Amino acid sequence: MTPAEKYSALVERLRGLDSVLVAYSGGVDSTLLAVAAREALPHAYLAVLAVSATYPTSEVRAAEETAAALGLDLVEVETDELADPRFASNPSDRCYYCKQELFGLLCDLATARGLAHVADGNNADDVSDHRPGHRAAVELGVVSPLQEAGLTKQDIRDISHLLGLPTADKPSMACLASRFPYGTLIDVAGLTRVGAAEDALRSLGFVQTRVRAHGDIARLEVAAEEMQAAFEKRAEVSAALKGAGFAYAALDLDGYRTGSLNETLPKEALDR
Repeated sequence: MTPAEKYSALVERLRGLDSVLVAYSGGVDSTLLAVAAREALPHAYLAVLAVSATYPTSEVRAAEETAAALGLDLVEVETDELADPRFASNPSDRCYYCKQELFGLLCDLATARGLAHVADGNNADDVSDHRPGHRAAVELGVVSPLQEAGLTKQDIRDISHLLGLPTADKPSMACLASRFPYGTLIDVAGLTRVGAAEDALRSLGFVQTRVRAHGDIARLEVAAEEMQAAFEKRAEVSAALKGAGFAYAALDLDGYRTGSLNETLPKEALDR
């Protein structure tokens, strides 16, 4: 199927929902989902952006700007994951407690707005990753139209290019809590430090980065094509990381990969 045909199939799938609330983050997946929902159900959809300390202010502002540029119907809600010690203690199923709160809130909002379904941006590639948050989605009846339509991340980028969406080449982003090794307490100070470090790196021109926080050590992951630049700019990179509050700066020679902190988990934890 061509990207146009895949998009048409997604729109038809959404049309069959009758009405839908889209969990929107401003990323490549949820932006396409919101645009498709608007086309399928122009008078029966709503995009909802959750705002919390686990997402940097720069990402929230970018999501707002994208929604405004595309003319999406958007509302914002606040969540407070850190108030739940089951989340803040950072167990391997941390995302379950986060999504349990978020999707519970979105389901209540959907009911209040008379919308039949809540949809998230999970795609077909997410099936192979450790995603305990998806368990919460399933328990609460949240649907995943991109995944159900068999759309991979590359499919979503191809369709986004076809539609001229500003997020087509947007780097992957995950909540800042994913920067801390499991078992490390997550608090506002730590989240702020990581967010500031990654903002500083983007200002140096790096596109796909993660700053993993190992106490006072910042372990920097960059995309393979940016590894040489990271080494050449090592003095500036070190200054950026230390300026954000870290004592030491380290470059991960394996480079950027999603869920690198899952590499230390035993198989039974990955199966949960």
